[in-house]
Amino acid sequence: MRDKNLKIAIEGTSGAQLHAGLNWEPSDTTIVKKRYSAFCRTELEGILSAMGVGELVLCGINTHACIRMAAIDAYQRDLRVVLAEECIDSYDGEHGRVSVDYLNGKVAKLATVSGITQALRPLQAAGTLPPQAASSFDATRTSVPARPAEQNNVV
Repeated sequence: MRDKNLKIAIEGTSGAQLHAGLNWEPSDTTIVKKRYSAFCRTELEGILSAMGVGELVLCGINTHACIRMAAIDAYQRDLRVVLAEECIDSYDGEHGRVSVDYLNGKVAKLATVSGITQALRPLQAAGTLPPQAASSFDATRTSVPARPAEQNNVV
């Protein structure tokens, strides 16, 4: 990135803005990525550890780079990894599919938003979701907002 002078998702630029349709609250923890993986040079690992997180649901753009790197980094930290099927995409469709095929069943589990929501409902009902997850989890919402093509570098 540095050698090519790429500045596509730099803090303070439009490429780093959260999607307007995201169910986000000012009290939510936000991590500003420095590279493809959300774990690279960020405080994400410490935050997840402090929250007692054992399973991580990943969504985002550039499946072949960002999602793949974050999934492998999470797996190497002994986290169970779920890929939200409708919430990952890649501008390089073939490379994205190859990445999902590689990750699914080895490093991560591919699941639909509906399946993820169903899995979380009993935890929410039992009050066992971490407070941060419980505050933003909406069991009635099983669809994701459409992403404008120009917003393909959301962090």
